[in-house]
Amino acid sequence: MQAIGYYIALPFIYLLSLLPFPLLYLFSDFVFALLYYVIRYRRDVVSTNLRKSFPHKSEAEIQDLTRRFFRYLCDMFIETFKTLTISRQAMLRHCSLSADAQKLFQELAASEQSVILVMGHYGNWEWGGNSFSLTCGQQLYVIYHPLANKHFDGLMYRMRSRFGTRLIAMKNTFREMLGNRKILAATAFIADQTPQPDNAYWTTFLNQDTPVFRGTGIIARKLGLPVVYVSIGRLRRGYYSMHAEMLVPDPASLSEDEISEIHTRRLEKDIIADPAIWLWSHKRWKHRRPAASVAE
Repeated sequence: MQAIGYYIALPFIYLLSLLPFPLLYLFSDFVFALLYYVIRYRRDVVSTNLRKSFPHKSEAEIQDLTRRFFRYLCDMFIETFKTLTISRQAMLRHCSLSADAQKLFQELAASEQSVILVMGHYGNWEWGGNSFSLTCGQQLYVIYHPLANKHFDGLMYRMRSRFGTRLIAMKNTFREMLGNRKILAATAFIADQTPQPDNAYWTTFLNQDTPVFRGTGIIARKLGLPVVYVSIGRLRRGYYSMHAEMLVPDPASLSEDEISEIHTRRLEKDIIADPAIWLWSHKRWKHRRPAASVAE
């Protein structure tokens, strides 16, 4: 059944990808109206997350942010499939690295320094990976969760690797990174996913108790890799800019939890600046802080 659904959907996905951008965003407007007004997909989840994260905002502001988020979500969805057929030149027009980001990665490449990139589900992270691979001298590796449907997982793999990015399944992260130590690499961790509560670093994020993956800090310290924060902001509809800053130049000088705290605070700053382009539809706060963590 998975294969049948995939092969039925595949021609429509390619046809969608081939649409010029004006028609693509017209389709996105239609999907938004369907998703937001008819299906009402996770509207309560999004509104509740926003309300708890921004308790000072009025209900009218929360509802406006909810609508803006769903418009962004629909754009992100169709932009991801555009990756199947977009040209290199168009990719770089629609998602470019800032001058400061280019300078930082050029300096790191010149010194033959591999790095860990840490980021969130903010802006268009899919396009950001493509533009990085087209622009920078480092081999980009992205840590990801394989999809349960192997056919759609293969499609996503092809889209994400089309411009040279390589993917590492999360369960293989340390082993693969250890094997890549002789390669000039940048390995990207999308660090705002929800880990198991008992193994997480707990902090207050957007006014709520939040578990954070410790993996970024653990691996940065074990492999001696500096941590660079990457942010992909939206300039206007369909256009993004990637910014980067050195966050932890010497991971040995900090604990793994201190590294987790630093990159979480930096992501929080971006979300507060432009809340509509973060992934509010996930149940990010479904776990409670364990009693032992509260005591600490």
